[in-house]
Amino acid sequence: MPVTHTLEGPLSVDVLGRQDPELAEILLGELERQSTTLQLIAAENFTSPAVLAALGSPLANKYAEGYPGARHHGGCEIVDVAERIAVERAKALFGADHANVQSHSGSSAVLAAYAALLRPGDTVLAMGLPHGGHLTHGSPANFSGRWFDFVGYGVDPESGLIDHEQVRSLARTHRPKAIVCGSISYPRHIDYAAFREVADEVGAYLIADAAHPIGLVAGGAAPSPVPYADVVCATTHKVLRGPRGGMLLCGSELAERVDRAVFPFTQGGAQMHTIAAKAVAFGEAATPAFTAYAHQVVANARVLAQGLAAEGLAVTTGGTDTHLLTVDPAPLGVDGRTARGRLAAAGMVLDTCALPHPDVRGLRLGTAALTTQGMGEAETARIAVLFATALRDESAGRGVREEVRDLTGRFPPYPAH
Repeated sequence: MPVTHTLEGPLSVDVLGRQDPELAEILLGELERQSTTLQLIAAENFTSPAVLAALGSPLANKYAEGYPGARHHGGCEIVDVAERIAVERAKALFGADHANVQSHSGSSAVLAAYAALLRPGDTVLAMGLPHGGHLTHGSPANFSGRWFDFVGYGVDPESGLIDHEQVRSLARTHRPKAIVCGSISYPRHIDYAAFREVADEVGAYLIADAAHPIGLVAGGAAPSPVPYADVVCATTHKVLRGPRGGMLLCGSELAERVDRAVFPFTQGGAQMHTIAAKAVAFGEAATPAFTAYAHQVVANARVLAQGLAAEGLAVTTGGTDTHLLTVDPAPLGVDGRTARGRLAAAGMVLDTCALPHPDVRGLRLGTAALTTQGMGEAETARIAVLFATALRDESAGRGVREEVRDLTGRFPPYPAH
């Protein structure tokens, strides 16, 4: 059919400004914050203008409970095409038999995986929260810790690496129904084959929570969990650089169970504008440019780890294989929370995280966003110096802040032209 309508650019707030200037000012303020500070949060990134355009599209108006060809609402002919494209692109990108792209978040994707494979009261083996496990890996404040019996494995306190002998011993002792491999702060590649071997030995399902590394997997910069896990849960933001949301990948034998666990068990209507944005991101991730990007993300992270270590910070595991790293700022005389505050004042935004030592909080940071902005190893090396300068001397924060402004001004996330 001929298209006769046009849409405003994805970053335009002209319409909102006329209707609701108060909210328009907030949007512009957030764009200014993102554009003038360094986004070092490992879970964040900048989507492309094309992804933002899909998010702000008329697809946001459409109710579409169910799946393509089997919706509970009329008028889904066009959004069905969008979802089919997203599914096919995800399957091709990750080499999976089946993809479900409806999950609203990474947490809801994990919930759906549990719903597909487990029953309340089942035992699950996952990384313990103090060692880098996610809330959905057994936190008592989360559905996972209330509905299932979680047993936590950890990392070696000296090396910071996953203790696979402990994983095997715990699996033999507790005979879990499922084993979860994945972390929010593990800087090394996960050995999916080793987890698969343990899962097979005790007759457990293997669930890979690949929310953090899945973008690197798409770009060929990290090993894929797809050949090893029964179900892979992931987010579509972070390194993948798509909209905030989740997805699940699995083999054809579990496809129906996974789909029914998403809808109707854990969610209602799909967010069709977000699904279209996911399709855009999957298409972008299948390009040579994204492959180069993913490898540059890792190269930058390694330079950042080396630079921070040279400045005296304690880098866990001695470095990184991925987009993220965790560090202990204690050698510079500050704890994690104090360090985060000083860095924020200097224009560097990041998180604290648990470290593999009792009651010690460090810093978790990543290079996905700054790499999207076009920064390379030279800029990343300079960031390491600025980082340490701000931590050593609180009074140096103003000078660091000015240098950060200069850096982000040269590498804007959304160039005007």
